[in-house]
Amino acid sequence: MDIMKLAEQAGDATAVSRVFGEPVTRDGVTVIPVAKISGGGGGGSGSGKRQGGEHPDTGEGAGGGFGLRAAPAGVFVIKDGEVRWQPALDVNRIVLGGQIVGVVLLLTVRAVTRLLTRRRGRR
Repeated sequence: MDIMKLAEQAGDATAVSRVFGEPVTRDGVTVIPVAKISGGGGGGSGSGKRQGGEHPDTGEGAGGGFGLRAAPAGVFVIKDGEVRWQPALDVNRIVLGGQIVGVVLLLTVRAVTRLLTRRRGRR
């Protein structure tokens, strides 16, 4: 794949139209969706010849790729000439945070219980 073509496709994928969605207007309120875009790319090439075997390989190669991720960030709400930001609610982060707090709580309760049990055993 041509490196310039890959770079052009990557630029098109992260254009402003991909970050800000089409505005939606209802009852005098305009909402503009916003997404957080992240991406990465890479490429490679090779050369050399491998000898021997039934099917000798020329060893030449090339490659490239680009990955893109879009996640909702929130919306701009325009009402009566005023703009306010309304962040998106990421339920997965909330659930993960709750699980982490729960594990820490259980470990703390276990440690306190063991400590109290040892103290009672010494008396």
